[in-house]
Amino acid sequence: MTQKQNITVQLDHETIRRAKVIAAQRGTSVSQLLAGTLAEMVREEDRYEAARSRAIALLRRGLHLGGKIRATRDELHER
Repeated sequence: MTQKQNITVQLDHETIRRAKVIAAQRGTSVSQLLAGTLAEMVREEDRYEAARSRAIALLRRGLHLGGKIRATRDELHER
C-alpha cells in the first residue's frame, strides 16, 4: 500500500475558484485533480528520461549502416 502525504499549495482566489469548477465538472475534488495532474507529470518525466537514456545508449553504440570504407583516410581527405 502506498503511503500518502499532504502538501500545502498557495494559489490566488480566482485560480482556486476556477479549479473548484473544473473539479466539479469532472466529478472529482481539487485535491484529486491536482494529485492526478502531478502523477501524470511524474510519469511523463520518467518516460522521457527512459527514452533519453535509450537514445544516448544508441548514440554511444553507433549505427552500422552497411557498406565498407574502401579508401584510406588520406584518400578521403586528399592529402
